Amino acid sequence: MSEYSVGIVGIGAVGTEMVRVLRERKFPIRELRVMARSERDEEVAGETVHVVPAEPDAFDGLDFAFFAGTEGSKGASQVLGWEAVKRGVKVVDNGDDFRMDDRVPLVIPEINPEALDSHQGFIANPNCSTIIALMALGPLHRAAGIRRFVASTYQAVSGTGRSAIAELESQVRSYVAGEKPPVDTYAHQIAFNVLPEIGSQKPQLPGYTSEEAKMLFETRKVLGSDSIKVSTTCVRVPVFNGHSEAINVEFDRPVSPEEAREILSAAPGVKVVDNPGDHLYPLPIDVSGTDDVSVGRIRPDDSTENGLALFVAGDNIRKGAALNAVQIAEEMIRRGC
Repeated sequence: MSEYSVGIVGIGAVGTEMVRVLRERKFPIRELRVMARSERDEEVAGETVHVVPAEPDAFDGLDFAFFAGTEGSKGASQVLGWEAVKRGVKVVDNGDDFRMDDRVPLVIPEINPEALDSHQGFIANPNCSTIIALMALGPLHRAAGIRRFVASTYQAVSGTGRSAIAELESQVRSYVAGEKPPVDTYAHQIAFNVLPEIGSQKPQLPGYTSEEAKMLFETRKVLGSDSIKVSTTCVRVPVFNGHSEAINVEFDRPVSPEEAREILSAAPGVKVVDNPGDHLYPLPIDVSGTDDVSVGRIRPDDSTENGLALFVAGDNIRKGAALNAVQIAEEMIRRGC
């Protein structure tokens, strides 16, 4: 088996998880080079690594570079992504700067791996909430064609980054101690609260945020259909890790819950957890730290033609970011591209 020199840009929550996923999946690494703004030694995923400055020369000799940008830490790929490609590196970017760029495939390996065949050296991860939704919707779309879906998301604070995780913990401790919780990362207190605002206002979709717009535009690109209609409300909830989504779907033809369960049970990376009578359904606390996206509460939606309702949950840092990026590289190796 060939071995590869791999770089990771950023060592926040996603970068750390990328190191962990690479080790767990035994990715064939000859050299692991971790980059950030400044040179230092850092403990990353339980091992001490020497971090080098993220600058153009640092990409020389690499085969793959993972840019671990999140909503709280982005911009490195804007400056260095295509520069790395010029130096012969295959770039997988977790940030959102190039997702809608016509040169850049937007890939979920279980859903549209064929998009990798036309890459120009730069591949993008979809947004975490898009990945988690499409892991369930992709197989159903192939079977019955999606006309429209409405998604309400319940997104964990880890999607914002380490500062938000620390703030939620601090606010809970302050609340229990009878003190006023500190508010810094978000516009409002997140502990014991929900915030129906993720991202900035999106001029192209008046009234919608950038996070909500991503679900529309990224879904169309990944599924290869500009006719799919999407309406999303994205909500930040006081959960440390694991995004959940309630989705109502309208198909081209009727799809029964039984057929949907059969399709999803056969879908790679999907776990059907659907027995409400025994209180079994997807929970963010159960999916945190796992690879699969869980799907449950599958039931008819009689409010629309050919409607189905379902609930999904997935680890936003893992499958929604780090794991998906590593799987992209694995798929590129398999396909020889």
